[in-house]
This record gives sequence, structure tokens and C-alpha cells, in this order.
Amino acid sequence: MPIPISYSYRNLLARRLTTALTAGGMALVIFVFAAVLMLAEGLRRTLVATGSYDNVVVLRAGSETEVQSSIDRTQAGIIGAQPEIALDMEGRKMVADEAIILVNLTKREAKTPANVIIRGVQATSLPLRREVKLAAGRFPRPGSTEIMAGVQIARRFQGAGLGESLRFAMRTWQVVGIFDAGNTGFSSEIWGDVEQLLQAFRRTVYSSVVFRLQDPGAFLTVKSRLEGDPRLPVQVLREVDMYEAQSRRLATFIRLLGLVLTGIFSVGAILGAMVTMYAQVGARVAEIGTMRALGFQRHHILLAFLLESVLLGFLGWILGLLPASLLNFITLSTINWSSFAELSFKFTLTPGIMIKSLIFGLGMGLLGGLLPALKAARLPLLEALRTA
Repeated sequence: MPIPISYSYRNLLARRLTTALTAGGMALVIFVFAAVLMLAEGLRRTLVATGSYDNVVVLRAGSETEVQSSIDRTQAGIIGAQPEIALDMEGRKMVADEAIILVNLTKREAKTPANVIIRGVQATSLPLRREVKLAAGRFPRPGSTEIMAGVQIARRFQGAGLGESLRFAMRTWQVVGIFDAGNTGFSSEIWGDVEQLLQAFRRTVYSSVVFRLQDPGAFLTVKSRLEGDPRLPVQVLREVDMYEAQSRRLATFIRLLGLVLTGIFSVGAILGAMVTMYAQVGARVAEIGTMRALGFQRHHILLAFLLESVLLGFLGWILGLLPASLLNFITLSTINWSSFAELSFKFTLTPGIMIKSLIFGLGMGLLGGLLPALKAARLPLLEALRTA
């Protein structure tokens, strides 16, 4: 008959201070582990949510981002004539020729400069992005130097608030609207009339062409036709795939850096659990001998001490995940390595991260308690009884 689970649980309660200190060390490691995964997941979700599955983005062949791409007007006209493009309620094709330009703006609080994306858009750009909603003011008038700013830009940068103005490209641009695109990269952009922006920056080509498919299943047909057209040195991507690719490099770097740091910290937590469990074995030699005399086998002793250390890991997981979950309410900003522009995003806790951190916590407890449990199980019966 195995030793009851309550035995391990009660032993943890009997030494509350030691249990709290050991579990606290594990909790700090789990907090860092979960925070790193939440950071990378928040960044990935922000960029992936920026794209739509039924939207297609056409870039110049070899370009990784819209910043690097250029599509001339003739090529844009050919792309916009594809029969698979969806129509809006008024029968117009849902296709937009857009331009991406980086400008340097000053942050409100830090007073430091940072790159911000200015997206030149057309009237059809708004219905193409379902997530974009007007939060304040109005939409800019076509053909004017009016612009609208994403909520993150309006909040963080000087001159980007409603009714304020920005000066770049030797023109003054009036902010007449604030738009909210939810937890997407669009909230970290400024939108204005594409033709006015091209003229101001003395550019003649677009950065990309975006359109919506009538049938998302027709993507491969359109992709094959456009990429096979000798007049079009382009690459055709689903919008969601393009933004996911942009998030991959930075998110991977964050994960690797965080996991290295977590691995170093976890060694200390495992050693702390090991020292605690060794101390418990030394203090409970007589108790172990009594259990052996009552008929409990070596593997029963082994499992009881392993369960005790795993419970320590479980307690550390709870104590570490609770403060980590509060990070969901924090918004950060960083430089998007693909566009070199400011990008705001939130920590994101998912069920997958919860499960990974639980496994990590239980694993620390198991590794920390393995050697002490083996020592407890191997104690000679006579020696243990003599101590009693």
C-alpha cells in the first residue's frame, strides 16, 4: 500500500518557512520564464493580427517588408485588374495602392526620437482593414494634407494628438482623426492620402498593392499568375503570412535570450530545492525507519519524497504565474526589426504558456528532489531504526 498523498502535503505545511522560501525561489524563475514567453507571444500576435487571411499583399520580388518594396504605377494597374479581387457594396474593386514611409518623431514623455510608419492609403484601404475603427475626430479628406494617427502613436508622440499637427517633408500635416485598430500593428501607424505623401517625399512608386479575394481559396491561382507574369517582378503573400514572417525574427530572439536567462536562474532554484529536501531527509531518518518497519517499501519512500518536491514546484508555479498574469495589462513598445519603426504591443498569456510554465515548475521540483529522494529510499533499515 503506497504512502498517502496527505503525508507529503502535511510535511510541507509543517515547515512553512522553508517551504515558502524554496517555493518563492522557484516562483521567481517561473515568473521570468512565463514573462518571456508572454512577451514573445504578444509581439507575434500583434503582428499576425495586423493581417487578414483573405487579404493579399503584393511586394517587389526579393523584398521582406513593405519598407523595402516598390511597385510602379503600371504594375499596380495590372495587379488591380485581377478578376479574383472582391467588390465592395458599390461595386468597386477592393484594392489599394499603398506607400510606406518612415519619419522621425519625438516621444511625449521621454523626449527622445523614434521612427514611426506613415502609411499612404486610398479610400479602399479602410474597408480592407476591418479592425480599424475611428476612435475620435473624422477620417482625412482625400487629396489633403490631413492625417489620422493610431491610438498608440497619438498617446506616445508629440504633435500626433487630435487637433495637433506634425511637420515633415517640408509640409504641415493636420491630425483630424484618431483610429483604433485593437491589438494590431496598425495602431502604431499614421495614415494619410497616398498621393499627397508621394508628392511630399518626391516618390513616384508605391510600396505595395493590397487587395481582398472574393474566394480565399483562389490565392494560389492569383499568386501563380502574378508571379509568372514577366511584366511583374513581384512576390504575392497572404497578408497574415507576411506579418507573421516579420514577427518571427524578433520573437525568436526574445525567446532564446529569455530561456538562457531562465535556465541560469533555474539552476539556483533546483539547488535550493535539493538542499531543502536533503535537510528534510536528514531530519526525518527516524521517521523513514518507522515507515519501513511498518511495511512500506523503498519505492514508496522514493515516491513520497518525489511527490513532496513536485508539490514544491507546483506551489512555485502558482506563486510565479499569478504576478505574471498581471502583465497582461502592460503595454510595451519596441523597434520592429523588419520595419525599424516603433511598435506597441502587450504581454499575452495563453493556455499554452500556462501549461509550459507548469511543466517547467514541476520539472524543477522533480530535479531538485530526485537525489534526496533516492537517498531517503536507500537508507538501511537498521541504521534508520537505530536513529529512532
